[in-house]
Amino acid sequence: MIRTQRLAAGVCALLAALAAGLAFPAAASAGEPTGDATPKVDLVLDVSGSMRTRDIDGGTRMAAAKQAFNEVLDATPEEVQLGIRTLGADYAGDDQKTGCKDTAQLYPVSTLDRTEAKTAVATLSPTGWTPIGPALLKAADDLGSGEGSKRIVLITDGEDTCAPLDPCEVAREIAAKGIGTTIDTLGLVPSTKLSKQLSCIAEATGGTYTSVEHTDELTDKVNQLVDRAADPVVTPVATEGAAQCTDAPVLKSGLYTDREEFGQERWYRVEVQAGQELRASVSVSADRAVGPDYGTLLRAVTLHGREIVRGEAAGNGRTDVISTGLRYPKPERDDDDSDKPAAETVCLQVTNSFSPAAGVKTTPGLPLELTVDVVDGPSHSADVASFGLGRGWWLLGLLVLVGFLAGLLWGWVSRWRVAVWRTN
Repeated sequence: MIRTQRLAAGVCALLAALAAGLAFPAAASAGEPTGDATPKVDLVLDVSGSMRTRDIDGGTRMAAAKQAFNEVLDATPEEVQLGIRTLGADYAGDDQKTGCKDTAQLYPVSTLDRTEAKTAVATLSPTGWTPIGPALLKAADDLGSGEGSKRIVLITDGEDTCAPLDPCEVAREIAAKGIGTTIDTLGLVPSTKLSKQLSCIAEATGGTYTSVEHTDELTDKVNQLVDRAADPVVTPVATEGAAQCTDAPVLKSGLYTDREEFGQERWYRVEVQAGQELRASVSVSADRAVGPDYGTLLRAVTLHGREIVRGEAAGNGRTDVISTGLRYPKPERDDDDSDKPAAETVCLQVTNSFSPAAGVKTTPGLPLELTVDVVDGPSHSADVASFGLGRGWWLLGLLVLVGFLAGLLWGWVSRWRVAVWRTN
């Protein structure tokens, strides 16, 4: 009986190992960054007196920012050099000239010492003015030179208080230097005036503006922006979609930018060979005030107007960018298809349902970013037939089968043991 138990245990262990090996194949080695370019991020935090306000998850805005920063510091990728700059942290007086100089580097842009950075953040206390413009100028200097991506992430709960220095003009000045710095802005108060100013700052450098009202939203967004800095720098190619597919530009694999009017549709064309797979995604940014409910739709259509596949997404005003994507695998040709064209023209249609807020200009159109990737596709018709579920689902089916067989075997062994025990 002991020998049978060991045999059963061994078979079950073998089946479990087989299932684990199929479900979790050995991970590939992490890719090494190319060249000497190092991504850099400077977090610019508003520490003005208004950050004492208690309106974020029952606590102060400052407490929410500190909690978010601690979680972001824990999650920052090793390859990213990160720094922290404050504005309004030291001067509590009434002199505007002095208050508008109140910006300091709390932690230098460098390889991150998480403990040291957290200790520095813990010392902050809401104090003074809101010199956004001067802080942005200094933050651009903090990042220095280099070919890696450079991002400034501004977190504030109020407008700049250092007029006539307009922070939007400062952002345009930074963009005009051609140093490749992107400014992303996060507003902690749902204010129309603040939204307008922060949107203008972000738009000037190709960044994003987001309004956040909860600590977890702040943490998630800052983490996303820091992670984005670690992504390889890809320069998008400007293109111009057409009003119909027959006039649309033909795109190859790459990253493209365009502008799309409110409620407009844009068309692009992609050539897909037999045995290849088209993967496409689109992001449409609300770079100005829009209605709270909106969506975007990406369709793959044949030249004859038949829809192949679609991707769609909806938003409710809590994010400034909405994205969706699709995949279309074109089957390999059989011998009977030798008289048919090897390539297929796929029409990509992008539409949006954004609506402008009252008094908002509708031109230029909303920023649109389109990614096109044509890769070697599935080689078997069964893979194509299962498209929509994902081509990794066969592994799940195999796991279910292995689990079922293991359960049968274990049940049979258990019943045999009981029968032997009763016999004895």
